Amino acid sequence: KVTELVLDNCRSSNGEIEGLNDSFKELEFLSMANVELTSLAKLPTLSKLRKLELSDNIISGGLEVLAERCPNLTYLNLSGNKIKDLGTVEALQNLKNLKSLDLFNCEITNLEDYRDSIFELLQQITYLDGFDQEDNEAPDSEDDDDEEGDEDDDDEDEDEAGPPGEYEEEDDEDDGGSDLGEGEEEEEVGLSYLMKEEIQDEDDDDDYVEEGGDEEEAEGVRGEKRKREPEDEGEEEED
Repeated sequence: KVTELVLDNCRSSNGEIEGLNDSFKELEFLSMANVELTSLAKLPTLSKLRKLELSDNIISGGLEVLAERCPNLTYLNLSGNKIKDLGTVEALQNLKNLKSLDLFNCEITNLEDYRDSIFELLQQITYLDGFDQEDNEAPDSEDDDDEEGDEDDDDEDEDEAGPPGEYEEEDDEDDGGSDLGEGEEEEEVGLSYLMKEEIQDEDDDDDYVEEGGDEEEAEGVRGEKRKREPEDEGEEEED
């Protein structure tokens, strides 16, 4: 039931990797990069295989095997191999579903009009070495999935969070209300404080009058006496 198998950097023996056989019937992706593979003659039949990575090996021919054993391939990476001429690649014409072919770092890329020749020879492919005939880069399916997932996550976050404007308005209203409440409270505290101060001042004045009342009364009596004494003296002189 294995659908993906990566054997990169393993070592092949006589053109095959031990254990890789026809029992992997559900395999859709197989990677055998840098395994010193010289031939595809012992490649098992993998009818559901869609992507095959064979980069950095020593393959120089025998590509017709791919159409026989992996007829549904859509992506084939042969970069870094020993493929030198168009005749070797011609065998891939029978891969009717092939959409992307990578021959980067193979000697065939040094041929004059290499790209035009390959697109003419393999008319079923859309991308060669990661670019189409108009030099548009091939999309990365994994990156596209990640971007879609990120967009979905962003949408969910926005739905959960709600429109930011509403919350800002509510916050402003709350802030305004709280400021007003604090102002009123401060005003009430100030009035009560002032009233309390006035009451205390009045009490202090009363206390002062009461305490000093006897002294003022005594002073008044003495003043009256002084006023009367000259009057009495004047009356005695007249007499």
